[in-house]
Order: sequence, then C-alpha cells, then structure tokens
Amino acid sequence: MFATIGHTFGLMKMSWRVLMKDRELIWFPIMAGAILLVVVGIAAAIGNGTGTFDRLNGDSATGQQANAGDAIIGVVLYTIATFTVIFFNSALIAAAMERLRGGDPSVSSGFRAALSHIYAIAGWALIAATVGLILQLLRSRTDGFLGRIAIALVGGAWAYMTFFVVPVLVSEGVGPIEAIKRSGSLFRRTWGQQAVSGFGFGIVYIGAVLVALLPSVLLFAIAPVAGVLVAVPLFAMAIGTVMALEGIFKAALWEFANDRTPLEFDRQTLSGAYRAL
Repeated sequence: MFATIGHTFGLMKMSWRVLMKDRELIWFPIMAGAILLVVVGIAAAIGNGTGTFDRLNGDSATGQQANAGDAIIGVVLYTIATFTVIFFNSALIAAAMERLRGGDPSVSSGFRAALSHIYAIAGWALIAATVGLILQLLRSRTDGFLGRIAIALVGGAWAYMTFFVVPVLVSEGVGPIEAIKRSGSLFRRTWGQQAVSGFGFGIVYIGAVLVALLPSVLLFAIAPVAGVLVAVPLFAMAIGTVMALEGIFKAALWEFANDRTPLEFDRQTLSGAYRAL
C-alpha cells in the first residue's frame, strides 16, 4: 500500500513540473469554481423566491411539502452544476494532453477542445448527474449499516469505472456511452491505484487548505476585512493548483494506458501506477 502511495506522489511531482510549464491550467478549476458560485447564488434566489426551501424543510406554518416542481428545479440546477464541473475539467485535461504530447496549450486551446465535444460532454454530465442523484436518494432512504455499505460500494465501483470518461471524450471523439465502456475496460487494470491516488490527493487538498488558511487566520486576527480579502484568492489558488495537478495526473495515466509515454513522465513510475494492491 505504501509503495503505491509513493508512486502516486511521484506522479504528482511530475505533474507539478508540467504545471510549472503551463501555469494557466490553474485557471480552469478557478473559473469552474466561480461559475459554481453563480449557480449556487441562482439556486438560492430561486429556492427562496419559490418557497422551495421552506417546503423542503417541511414548513409547519403552511403544512406544504416538497412537490414535483421543487424536484425539477433541484435536478436542473444539479445537472447544470455537474455540467460546469465536467466541462472545465474536460478543457483542463485536453490542455494537459496537449502539453504531454509535446504541444504548447493555452486556456483558449483547452476551451476549443472542450467545445468541439460539447454534446458528448453534456450527455455525460446528464448521465453523471442522474446516477449521482439516484445514489444520493438511495443513501437518504437507507438506514441499515449493510445497506449503506452496499450503496457505498456501488458508488465506488461507478467512480472507478468512469474514471477515464473525460479523457476518452476529449481524445477519441466518442459519445458518453462508448466513453463509459472504454473507461470501464480499464477498470481492473486501474482499480487499486485509483483508490490510493484519490487518498493521496485528499491529503494534498488538506495540505493546500492549511497553507492558505494559516496566513489568512493570522491576518484576520489583526484586520478581519483584510484577512477575508486575502483568504479568497489564496484558497482559490490553492484548490485550483491541486485540481490542476489532479487533471494532469489523470491525463498522464490515460496516455500511458494507451501505450504512450507522456512528456515529463517516465514509464517506470507510470508502470508502477497500475500495480495491484
């Protein structure tokens, strides 16, 4: 297990070298986060204006319960949020692949690649949102310990099987169903490593938050407004950096899975990325 974690962090160092050559890749997750904040704001305004929040909370004053309209609003907004994340991740991975294949990507080239597959990306977003909502509904209605474990296993299997869907969409030009099949064909080969790589990036996310949090807290203690003003860009840069590294990591694994050696990565380390636990 620790050897596999070591391989993961080795790949992260290589991802960092790629990111230092194309720092603009950080903008993809930052822009995605900004748009998600807008979506959340719109959702809050709609929920408050239509009374959806009150009905979801079981407003005892009116006795109203959530209705089909509330469900539709929730599904639409959730799907839009899912599409936003997937679209910007697609642009990030497309740009990362361009660099790993010897090109010189830019924000515009990443967006062009994502836009050229916009319908497939939208289809995958709809599928991902639907599965996500079904799993969430099952979790909310399952009380037993064994039932929750079963749902968690199903959710984990789905996440691993679809790990490479975005790279397939932006590199092979296929539809979302075929992309799921292509990604799933690598499931056994990548199962162990992806479980550990997710854990490794979880640690990096925590570290990034702590790095951004420390100066913000110290400054907040002296001048609260200044602390908040500093915290926002620091957190955006910290999380954006880790998300960019994760996108590069995924692009590199996909390249290697297709018998290519991406630039800035060595085959020995990439080979270890698929070592079974």
